[in-house]
Amino acid sequence: MNTALKYGVSLYSYTDDLTTVMNLEDAFDAISDLGATGIEILGEAHVPGYPAPSAAWIDRWFSLLEQFRLEPTNYGSWIDTRLHHARSMTAREGAEDLARDIRIASQLGFRYVRPKIGVVSFDLVPDPIWEEAVERCLDLAHQSNVIICPEIHAPTPIRHPVVDAYIAFIERTGTSNFGLLIDTGIFQDRPLPYFPGETPEMRRDFLDGIKVPPADFLAIAKYVVFIQAKFHSITDALVDENIPWEAIIPVLKQAGYAGYISSEYEGDRAPWRAVEQVRRQHALIREIEREYDAKT
Repeated sequence: MNTALKYGVSLYSYTDDLTTVMNLEDAFDAISDLGATGIEILGEAHVPGYPAPSAAWIDRWFSLLEQFRLEPTNYGSWIDTRLHHARSMTAREGAEDLARDIRIASQLGFRYVRPKIGVVSFDLVPDPIWEEAVERCLDLAHQSNVIICPEIHAPTPIRHPVVDAYIAFIERTGTSNFGLLIDTGIFQDRPLPYFPGETPEMRRDFLDGIKVPPADFLAIAKYVVFIQAKFHSITDALVDENIPWEAIIPVLKQAGYAGYISSEYEGDRAPWRAVEQVRRQHALIREIEREYDAKT
């Protein structure tokens, strides 16, 4: 029997619209109107008073969840390893940052916490403190019913030492509170348009797509707990100009993935454009999923 994908949206998709043409309730309404059930946030960006939101705001958060029948999915956090110019962050300090956000995420009902860990190379190798910092937080994550899930993001492909190290950590610790988050930008197979003022000399290669074969997902599927559905532009004919969903979705279904696909729009930020783009993405992916299910 086919497993069904879950559909959600990151509030990051509505960057520039939030606090200008949309408020928080408008964003909840837009997500619910898609038939989606999950909402993803960035702690520092979307929680007023972070890291100490008011009781009134927390009450409103849960009221909106109930009103629009949404559930919290992934909470984005940072381990800012370059906070100090004169010295490196210690593993203890990194663990304190992560623990703070696990507590906030749990307070708001989130199941997943994505720590964006400072990197030491252009292929996004995380700072060496990551392993000890995360391990120090595993008990708290377990008590909080939270899964810590670092992001596999371009230009890091699936077949890479970074991914190997995360999997080795899972195997060594035996934890069920650490997994992988896949950003679908790794599957991008056509270049993004140039940004205003950008020249070929300025362009980073990964913006043309690192073209990870979707089939590579099968080898790591059992470790993947969340998927951010990165995209930039979908035409009114429901053609994604950069991400090959027709190849990605069947692989996810074949792998038995039944978690969230959470829209992460990073295209043109003209007012209200993101709302329509996310709607197009959900329509496109749902249609591909329906066609796959009908054939299997």
